[in-house]
Amino acid sequence: MAYTDLTTQNFNETLDDKNIVIIDFWAEWCGPCKQFAPIFEKVAAKNPDITFGKVNTEEQKAIASQYDVFSIPTLVVIRDGIVLLNQAGMLPEDTFDKLITHVKGLDMDAVRKELDEEDEE
Repeated sequence: MAYTDLTTQNFNETLDDKNIVIIDFWAEWCGPCKQFAPIFEKVAAKNPDITFGKVNTEEQKAIASQYDVFSIPTLVVIRDGIVLLNQAGMLPEDTFDKLITHVKGLDMDAVRKELDEEDEE
């Protein structure tokens, strides 16, 4: 398994310890979630340098609420503790791969500076 099942018990430590974390918010009854699961697993297997996690929204409602997950599947991408993406819907594998390449290439100092400037406004 190339991903971790995230719960309230391991969620914070998983985020604290990692550079890039990609989270799939899903539920057992969700058809699109089941369609996205093999794509998520395949992309996770190709990127062992990234932490991939899945949050079952039925069992982990507090985490889903914390990230304002209102529809599923929702993909959340976090780097250096900063949420870079919180998007509902499935991604095709090639788009997911391009997203990861983009996230890996980001200048996080520039991102932090931009966020600081937005906070000052």
